[in-house]
Amino acid sequence: MAMLAVLIPLLMLGVVLVLGRYEELLLPQEDAGRREPADVPPAAVTSSPAPAGTPAPSP
Repeated sequence: MAMLAVLIPLLMLGVVLVLGRYEELLLPQEDAGRREPADVPPAAVTSSPAPAGTPAPSP
């Protein structure tokens, strides 16, 4: 009986994982690769940090 108490939850977990993988194969999301990143200001995307050792600009 103790063996059933261990095996049944493990088997149920396996079934849930297999069904999840089956759903992903059966219903692929077409827009998964086309999602845009969150709104980030253009300046933050295009600017790069100054190289190491470069002094900060004076005010």
